[in-house]
This record gives sequence, C-alpha cells and structure tokens, in this order.
Amino acid sequence: MTLAVYLPALLSLLLVAVSRLAVRHALPAVATRSLALAAAGAATAYTCCLGFLALTLLDDVPPLSALDHLPGLPKPVPGPVAVVAAGLLLWGAVRLVRDQRLRRDTTRRLRAAGTPRADGLVVADWAAPHAVAVPGRPGHVLVTTGLLRALDGRERRVVLAHERAHLRHRHDRLVSMAAAAAAVNPVLVPLREAVAYQAERWADEEAAAQVGDRGLVARCVAKAALAASPVLALGGTSVVDRVHALRRPAPRGRWTRLLVPGAVVAGIGVVTLVAAAEFAALAAAWLGAA
Repeated sequence: MTLAVYLPALLSLLLVAVSRLAVRHALPAVATRSLALAAAGAATAYTCCLGFLALTLLDDVPPLSALDHLPGLPKPVPGPVAVVAAGLLLWGAVRLVRDQRLRRDTTRRLRAAGTPRADGLVVADWAAPHAVAVPGRPGHVLVTTGLLRALDGRERRVVLAHERAHLRHRHDRLVSMAAAAAAVNPVLVPLREAVAYQAERWADEEAAAQVGDRGLVARCVAKAALAASPVLALGGTSVVDRVHALRRPAPRGRWTRLLVPGAVVAGIGVVTLVAAAEFAALAAAWLGAA
C-alpha cells in the first residue's frame, strides 16, 4: 500500500490550520455546520485508513500466512505499522465510548433537575449561576436561581434567547459530532473547540437579533461568565472573543473562505478512496492466491 493510506492523518493537520483562518469572517451558523461536517469527514477517513492498515495483520493468520513465500504477491504494510494502527483504532474507540457516555450521563442528570413548565423552562434552586440548553424530545432550558439573582430582567431575556437558540438549531448534535471526531482522531481537538465556540457565537447572534441590542448581549455574556467564575471569565479567551465580536457590527459572512477547508476535506476523501482501492487490490491478490 502506498502513501495514500497515511495521508488522511497528515491532511487532518492541514484542515485544522486552514479552518482557523477560514472561519474568522464567516457567519457563525455557516462556520458551525461546516466545521462539524469537516471534522466528521476527516475522522471517518482517518478511521477507514487505520482500518485498512490494521487489517493487513490478517496476512499472519492461516491460511494467508502460508503464502508469504510466494513470489508476485503484493506486500502488505510492515507488521509494526499495522499493530500501531490497530492500537490507535482501539484507543479511539475507547475515547469515543467515554465521550458519548459522559454526554449521555450529563444530559440525564440535567433532565432530572426538574419538570419543564409550559414555556419549556426549568428553574433549579441552586446557588451556582448557570443556564444550559438541555437537549431531548422536547428539549428545555435549565436556569439556576443563582444566575437569575445575578441578572436583571433584560439580561434574563438575553439568556433565555441564547439557550433557546441552542435548542432550536440543535447545536448539541453539531457539538457532539465534532467531539466524536476529536475522540477518534485527537488531531481534530482544535476543530471540536472551534465548533463549540462558533455554536456559542451563533446563539449570541440569535439573541442579539431577538432583543435588538448587541451591547446588552455583550454585557450579559460578560456578566454571566463573571458570575460563574471570575477567574475563568477574565482569563478565558472564548468569553473575551465573544464579547469583542458582539461589540462589532453583525457579521455579513464570507462563505467563500470556507472553500479552502472544503477542498482539504475533498482531498482527504480522494486519498481515502485511493487507499480503499489499494487495499481491495491487496485483499483480492491474497484471497486469489489462497
């Protein structure tokens, strides 16, 4: 098998690099969807190619092992490389199961906090200031009394608009998709973080459009972050970047910038197909000789 089987892992690094630049001026809604799909595509290609490499270990299993001395048969990848690929597959599977289990358990705990009212709101009598969109059928917004005490009436409206935007656009699915991709291929962790950030920006913009005051949303984001954790809020670039973005005019979007990461994903798909064809040829040769 040629270099094609290794390229998806290398191109994942390029995808992360170009995506950081591409989404700077893209609409948050477009960026969130595009990055999540790109991460899923890259992780799928990476997993397939690891699978091709790991499956070459079968040539050491009878009856294929008896054919190693025959001339003219294509040579599979070196044994240590196949073993490493199998180990990476197993490691990724473990990480994926852990990530999905954690998300499922967290959602269950949040849903157990109370029964939603007719307006889809649960108010939990907790001192910790938090608000979260709880996915499900139907989803609802969970807000704590600690946060309600920290905000005034207009700011509470911003929080509810923000969390309901998460529910309306099913941001949990996009974030979970990117998280699953990063669990399988840790190179994609920056894309996971970017999807989570862009989903927050998307909800910020939805809230700003609903209340008609970008400055109010910016103040609410900063105030809620400070109430939750003063140290984290002051040092967290995510919150600072969101506030700065809300201080600027609403983004118009430059979707053409996303063509570059799109081209990288397409390239990953092409080399994966090449690797699949090479593996099929290798398998056919070995099975034919058997």
